[in-house]
Amino acid sequence: MFTTLALAGAALAQDLVPLPAILPKPNFIGTPSDAPAGANVEKPLGRPRPIPQVPKGTANLALKKKVTASKAPYEGSLDLITDGDKDAKQGTTVEMYPKLQWIQIDLGAISDLSYVLVWHFHEQPVVFRDVIVQVSNDPKFVEGVTTLYNNDADNSAGLGIGKDREYFETSEGRLIAANKAQARYVRLYSRGSTFTDPLNRYTEVEVYGLPAK
Repeated sequence: MFTTLALAGAALAQDLVPLPAILPKPNFIGTPSDAPAGANVEKPLGRPRPIPQVPKGTANLALKKKVTASKAPYEGSLDLITDGDKDAKQGTTVEMYPKLQWIQIDLGAISDLSYVLVWHFHEQPVVFRDVIVQVSNDPKFVEGVTTLYNNDADNSAGLGIGKDREYFETSEGRLIAANKAQARYVRLYSRGSTFTDPLNRYTEVEVYGLPAK
């Protein structure tokens, strides 16, 4: 019995691989320490984030996929959000209008999801407000909606009080567990940031999961 269980465990371990995400180059050195006024910001780790294990065959399902939004961008094209370029440089970031806005990615098919990785804007260590990530098989996000992440502590977005913490934007992006949710659409909300203007921004969004068969 012990030998059988050990072999089964070894087989399962062999089916897991490190998350195949490639991070962009850091745009600033060190870690931010002073939280903005009124922020509920988690303390930075001060070291590289651990790389999670995911099922073998996991890929970025969002790459080159169609992106829609609550409103047409203020500056830039929505296809920049899934073009694979996540560096902090001119021409890689989409600027969205102020107040609560969302972008939505159509993965093309229902898939088993492991993680969502998002870079809003990592040229500076800013904090984005009301970051909410949801998945669904309903493109209108009326039915069957699962919330993966919500740091809206006062329900100002009207989607419920979130228990997650705010965070400083860095080149690591924000890694959000999808917990094997099965979904076709991914929607991300934000409501401005601590940057010098009230705009919402997205540099890149990656959605990791097993391709639909």
